[in-house]
Amino acid sequence: MSNTKQFDALVVGAGVGGLYALFRLREKLGLNVQVLEAGDGVGGTWYWNRYPGCRCDVESLEYSFSFDPELEQEWSWPERYGNQPEILQYVNHVADRFDLRRNIQFETRVNNATFDRKTNLWTLKTEAGETFQAPVCIMATGNLSIPRVPDFPGLDDFQGDTYHTGLWPHEGVDFTGKRVAVIGTGSSGVQSIPIIAEQGETLTVFQRTANYILPAANGPMNREIEAKHKAEYRERRAAAYDTPFGIAGFPPPTQSALDVTPEERTAKYEQKWAEGGSISFLYSYTDLLLSDEANATAREFVHNKIRSIVKDQNVAETLCPNDHPMGTKRLVLDTGYYETYNKQHVHLVNARKNPIAGLTQKGIRLEDGTEYEFDAIVFATGFDAMTGALKEIDVRTTDGRSLTKDWEAGPYTMLGLMSAGFPNMFMITGPGSPGVKSQMILSCEQHVDWIVDCLDYMRREGQAAIEPTDESQHDWTMHVKDVADATLYPKAASWYMGANIPGKPRVFMPYVGGVQRYKAKCEEIAANGYEGFTFTAAKKPELALAGDD
Repeated sequence: MSNTKQFDALVVGAGVGGLYALFRLREKLGLNVQVLEAGDGVGGTWYWNRYPGCRCDVESLEYSFSFDPELEQEWSWPERYGNQPEILQYVNHVADRFDLRRNIQFETRVNNATFDRKTNLWTLKTEAGETFQAPVCIMATGNLSIPRVPDFPGLDDFQGDTYHTGLWPHEGVDFTGKRVAVIGTGSSGVQSIPIIAEQGETLTVFQRTANYILPAANGPMNREIEAKHKAEYRERRAAAYDTPFGIAGFPPPTQSALDVTPEERTAKYEQKWAEGGSISFLYSYTDLLLSDEANATAREFVHNKIRSIVKDQNVAETLCPNDHPMGTKRLVLDTGYYETYNKQHVHLVNARKNPIAGLTQKGIRLEDGTEYEFDAIVFATGFDAMTGALKEIDVRTTDGRSLTKDWEAGPYTMLGLMSAGFPNMFMITGPGSPGVKSQMILSCEQHVDWIVDCLDYMRREGQAAIEPTDESQHDWTMHVKDVADATLYPKAASWYMGANIPGKPRVFMPYVGGVQRYKAKCEEIAANGYEGFTFTAAKKPELALAGDD
């Protein structure tokens, strides 16, 4: 093991969660930290996703770090919703401002992670054959990190160009004069389609599932709003933790959608539609995600909006979602998406009625034998969400536990922070946490703060390792399920349930009880001496969190 590099803590991933973990471990605990990042730059999802139109669906002033008041004040966003280049520039600024790059090794993909029960050390091995060791391993691998390329027959036969929105060429793609296909109408498809349509000679969209798409109402940053927001930043950040989605500034609803007149409902929905944004719309009434009858009023409103925008009513009806309640799949924010289908060179194929049978040398063949010829195909087919990146790493322990095996029937975690049987391995926004159903940077910060406080406690108490009990993990996972089952979320075959990945267990993974309830539970557990977790004492007090080798 002479070539093994030793550290106090290892962090896998240099996205927003990994960067904040590095900052806090280094600055508060004084640990020698090494971050291992597969890409050649920081940013995580904002490093990999460079497809045209890529943009955050949380407003810029909210989607930002809160840990440094000076950073909040000095950074100025050009638009209401930040696009990928702007957000990546911001994350790079954070990495430079806090001198984080010196603790990051880029172009380093971790293949194996093993915990030794005798030494209380994690050993990580990389694709290039390097070995790293530390008592603490933090998985900041992200929720949308493993692109899913569908296994269509003939995938390798197509002689044109293929792209995946999650693995977009850094130099960009010019579709001018080309016949282009886009497969998929989730977030990346919806955001890229209007821009690809501006370039391509023709654009054909293959839609299997219509999604609910709301206007972003994006535009240049209103500097008066920005100044007011910055003046109230501290209060707004604190208030965000007392909301379901971790986003402040939206008064909580007080009425059921069924307790007002149809005219009042329509006026409210019109106001929200013009205002733009998904959280605002979901905040129209108290029961849009609880009552199918209430949800139906919002569905009808959006369907009528689609019919009023799209001129060809057959196309409009195909674009109207009819297989899931509104909001149970991630709501997509658009700029000109529905209007794109009014262009003569843009075509929509209903791939649910007539599924894709496979690819040919020249294009795409449908089940009824119809063939289309293309110069380029874009796969906007999503990710193996929430568990994919972790299961890409062979995580195990010397006493025979395997994370892949333990998660065969779906992920079991305690708070989405740890998994029983894997001491000192922490997850940032793992399954079982609000993560993807919240403002992600806020959730990353909340998780990292909890982890750092836990490690600080362990060091003071002379503890070498921590892990949740199987019982507490089971109880939390069942609680996550029970909370979801009380809503409309499980009615949708969404990536929240792994439904986009063939063979993946159908388990609702995020915690939808709200950021405020989740944070209170995390704080309660810590205040009770990390109730539901067990510790392994260090052989000597000075070896707390140092490994016993």
